[in-house]
Amino acid sequence: MRAGPRTRLVAGLLAAAVSALCQAGNAPSPAEPPPSAPTGALAHLATPAAPPAPPQATTRTGREIYLRFRDGLAEQDCSDDASERWRSHFAHVPRQLVSRNTDVLPLFGYVVDAVREAHLPTEYALIPFVESGYRPGARSTAGPAGLWQFIAVTARNHKIPIRAGYDGRLSPADSTRAAVRYLKTLHGMFAGDWRLAVMAYNAGEYRVFGALERAGQVAANADPEALPMPALTQAYVRKLHALSCLIKEAETREDWMAALDREVPILQAIPVPDGIRDLDGLASRHETDAAQLKRLNPAHTDGRIARIGQPTQVLVPQAAATPPVFLAEAPPEFEPLPPATGASQAAPTRSAAPSVHTVTRGDSVWSIARRYGLSSQELLRRNGLDPRSILRPGMELHIGEAH
Repeated sequence: MRAGPRTRLVAGLLAAAVSALCQAGNAPSPAEPPPSAPTGALAHLATPAAPPAPPQATTRTGREIYLRFRDGLAEQDCSDDASERWRSHFAHVPRQLVSRNTDVLPLFGYVVDAVREAHLPTEYALIPFVESGYRPGARSTAGPAGLWQFIAVTARNHKIPIRAGYDGRLSPADSTRAAVRYLKTLHGMFAGDWRLAVMAYNAGEYRVFGALERAGQVAANADPEALPMPALTQAYVRKLHALSCLIKEAETREDWMAALDREVPILQAIPVPDGIRDLDGLASRHETDAAQLKRLNPAHTDGRIARIGQPTQVLVPQAAATPPVFLAEAPPEFEPLPPATGASQAAPTRSAAPSVHTVTRGDSVWSIARRYGLSSQELLRRNGLDPRSILRPGMELHIGEAH
């Protein structure tokens, strides 16, 4: 027999009420926290301290740079390459990359990183080979300068500082940041076609838009080879493709890969620290090679730090990005107060101290010793150090007695 509408309605209401009562009986009281969550003074003990972050890598192999470059190429096919002329012209580039007598490989890695972080094809990282041979201090008699060979007007349009005593085009940090930002804009303008973007980088975006219009093409499905563009601009694309193929094909040579498989510094741009007047002083403070700093930062003429009324950056090896902590610069030690007596003054319970402490940025012997209830002298003694020693991020210090 079929139930009537009223019967079905009453049954539904009763079922909903029973379900709600069951859920209420199983739910914890809002006034009572779950039994597994400590409260009050013990709440901070519930979550153990996070382990220190692993020390940041300061070097990598040339092979790693190469693989990062190769995997980021937009055009992997070299079978139909028609740029034999440019292959011959740039045949020296693979040798440049494995040379130990230049900064080309670490600089190339720096630019590849910047391009990949901007989600762009790594063909763009080859532009400095065409423009300057990867020489940060390169100058042209026609006016362009630096790794990317910006002219002064273009540099200023892209917020590269040019002041008396400082030409930001000669700063790999300033010029690479501006070039990658510009290439990202062009890449978006031309539907992600790296060839059109490179043409625009060489000849200007409006010229490429005009060529597309005259050819009756749109960026999304354009044939760059068929565009009415100057021969020099068409050749620019062929140069980059020839370069990418030369570097890719070098992988088949065991001697080249073996020469590439060596440690090179990871480069990082850092603000010029306060109180530093020249690159020699920076090298001394950060314990790095002054000659290399001068090669990497020709914008600071003769190694003198330019003061231009705005922050400037220098390119340094990652290992020198954070200066060492000199123990002599640590705050004066304050002896801990004697323990209070009496039951009412009992010390709160602590978790056991770790056996080692991993030094992080900003640590000093004084701050570490204070954290673990030691004197600075005792911490030094346990680790065989003296007040002239240097702490570096990643160093492990014994908190308990060393064995």
